[in-house]
Amino acid sequence: MTLPDDRLTRIVDPLDPRIEIYRDIRERDLVRRQGHFIAEGKTVLQVLVRQNRFPVHSLLVLENRLAGIAPLIEALPAEIPVYCATQAAMDAIAGFHMHRGILAAARVPAGIAVLPELLPAAWKTVLVLSAISNHDNMGGIFRNAAAFGVDAVLIDPECCDPLYRKAIRVSVGGVLRIPFYRAASMEKAVSALDANGFAIAALSPAGRIGIGDWQPSERQALVLGSEGHGLASEWLERLETLSIAMAPGFDSLNVATAGAVALHQLQLRRAKA
Repeated sequence: MTLPDDRLTRIVDPLDPRIEIYRDIRERDLVRRQGHFIAEGKTVLQVLVRQNRFPVHSLLVLENRLAGIAPLIEALPAEIPVYCATQAAMDAIAGFHMHRGILAAARVPAGIAVLPELLPAAWKTVLVLSAISNHDNMGGIFRNAAAFGVDAVLIDPECCDPLYRKAIRVSVGGVLRIPFYRAASMEKAVSALDANGFAIAALSPAGRIGIGDWQPSERQALVLGSEGHGLASEWLERLETLSIAMAPGFDSLNVATAGAVALHQLQLRRAKA
């Protein structure tokens, strides 16, 4: 498919003010750009366009990548700008070599991450994340959440932003598929789940119940803590805790991997039930 010339705006000058939102993205990703975020790559763009949860602001694409995403561009409203550039211009705009060559800016709607008091009845599986500060881990967790059909992810104030460009990329667009909500505190997240009839289990190397012996509830929440200090002792004492058996002398799994093991076990238990 060939795009008409009037659908494209060619960028020659890296200082062109029309592409300001894409400038120096590595340094500026940690701070949302006036309520927008940057998505990168064809697969992520497909999710962004097809899920339609986040309004697309614009695209910046390498000239030689346009043909490969022409159907996605055609699916966007005609008023959304599609900027195209040479490799040299795009690298100068981004501040580093952009080998994927496909960027999109999208808007975060107001209130999208506000946790409602009444959780939807259709929710059966929820992840709760505490102090997940590594963007690779955040992306991996959302990728697993999408793979295992998680309904929502609740995030405490110590977690990093799931809409950081690298987290979105690592999640293969999972961040754009799975609804996520910022809770004012872990206490607020746990209270909301309790009030809505969820059982809550936390993963810990010192968990009191082996994952193979776990009997999940119809509405189940799983809590994942940081790889460094893990969950606060308060939550390990208050919540049901699950452990994953490992080889002698080793008791550490990547947090995203541990979450995947638990979600797979949950899926197996429900299938048997």
